[in-house]
Amino acid sequence: MTGNQSKSAQSSQPAEIDVLIVGAGFAGVYQLQQLRKRGFNAQIFEAGATLGGIWYWNCYPGARVDTHVPMYEFSDKDLWQDWNWSERFPDWAELRRYFAYVDKKWDLSKDISFNTRVIAAEFDEAQSQWLVTTDDGKVTRANSVVFCTGFAAKSYIPEFEGLEDFEGVSHHTAHWPQEGLDFTGKRVGIIGTGASGVQVAQEAGGTAAALTIFQRTPILALAMQQKKLDVATQDEMKKEYPARYKRRNESSGGFDFPETEKSALEVSDEERNATFEDAWSKGGFSFWSNTFNDILLNMEANQTAYDFWRSKVHARVTDPAIAETLAPKIAPHPFGVKRPSLEQNYYELFNQNNVAVVDLKKTPLEKITAAGVQVDGKEHELDILVMATGFDAVTGGLIQIDIKGTRGETLKQHWEKGAKTQLGVAVNGFPNMLLVYGPQSPSGFCNGPSCAEIQGDWIIKMLEDMRQQEICRYEATAEAEATWTDHVNMIGEMTMFPKADSWYMGANIPGKPRQILNYPGGVQLYMEQCNNAAKEGYTGFVLEGFKSK
Repeated sequence: MTGNQSKSAQSSQPAEIDVLIVGAGFAGVYQLQQLRKRGFNAQIFEAGATLGGIWYWNCYPGARVDTHVPMYEFSDKDLWQDWNWSERFPDWAELRRYFAYVDKKWDLSKDISFNTRVIAAEFDEAQSQWLVTTDDGKVTRANSVVFCTGFAAKSYIPEFEGLEDFEGVSHHTAHWPQEGLDFTGKRVGIIGTGASGVQVAQEAGGTAAALTIFQRTPILALAMQQKKLDVATQDEMKKEYPARYKRRNESSGGFDFPETEKSALEVSDEERNATFEDAWSKGGFSFWSNTFNDILLNMEANQTAYDFWRSKVHARVTDPAIAETLAPKIAPHPFGVKRPSLEQNYYELFNQNNVAVVDLKKTPLEKITAAGVQVDGKEHELDILVMATGFDAVTGGLIQIDIKGTRGETLKQHWEKGAKTQLGVAVNGFPNMLLVYGPQSPSGFCNGPSCAEIQGDWIIKMLEDMRQQEICRYEATAEAEATWTDHVNMIGEMTMFPKADSWYMGANIPGKPRQILNYPGGVQLYMEQCNNAAKEGYTGFVLEGFKSK
């Protein structure tokens, strides 16, 4: 079956494959390539029209990565030696070109069904296989299913009163029209100031007649320090790629930053400020993850980072009142416990006459009207309303699929009181199902391509071991699931992440259980425990061999 076949041309008879992969982003593509090399019959079902995962859907103005290259690409020399980027932080269009390049080099599309959304999966006890149903009604049999749906596969729009009455154009950033949308001369409103809100604002601010940013919580955005890259520069950079990828694999967050051993409280004010300045000048996530080792563990240390950040913002915004709205004296939450956005000229926007910010904490949004957004009795008239309202992150993309395990229980029901897994890769009651970049793995705390390879290699090795040992069924135990969940929660309580209402905690979705959804102990500690389990014969799993005929 090839990715170019139409659904109508595909067989209506159930097919049987070794491994069905759901999602063709970094994780899914890596699984397919590596499993094929090891002789598995593997295929991908992808809801989008091309490779790229989130980079097919993220095509809103300004959409770009927040991880610097070469960290945001595969480490395969066969790929990077002939590929060059135009920017340090590439945009969505360049990411699409990169995935097209990867597709050509690895010959992937022949084993991918595009425009094919998985809507249900049910485990067949008798055959120890999954029956996977797609939106065209087709059913596929697979011995194993690997979900690579990512942490941002389900968008979220709050239940704003009157949203359906708005007569202008409105889109969530995750469902942007593929043909684009022109802001020129329009009155644009953006609800939300996370990564997508910041990126759209930077584009709209330059062309819109008026831009109104509706801010609930100030975004603690960091300097991107974007720069153009030419071929000669990258040829020189590539001499260091092997060493940088090695550091990526050895770091806590999947980046190539050197590990820091110092506390923010044990150094002088001068040294602390110099360290902050150095990280700020490097840009990207350096200031978030590569200054001092106690920024996310100690409130006093954390405050020093927030105060430095605030001083940077106030120096760029001319109106003191607006500066205070964007960077208040009292931090809205500890620095770094919500995912920082990267910005290029976001704060300078507020010095422009065509840009305004509405503080929804002071004056909550009342309703959406036919003409715009009403706040405190005032109607802000708009032509375009951008919903940068985020995602039901980490778990949402999985539980929106009707995944039914061995007890007649769906994954949504199993996680009704909170996600629980073994090692962030497997779930009790759902045999032969594995997760890459799923809940209770490093996920949102780890650079995506890094986890696609590091965690992905462990899953590939497990599938190899199951085949070699002639295991037809593997399943996480309830005891292991409970132990791992307690472990993740314990580490989370040692940090300041629970002190913010973030998607890291599931707190952005009404009714969602509040828990830390990503493993906060770092990639190295995480992989150490995964590797130990594998060495001991996959502790925490029940393994069953094929029954004799």
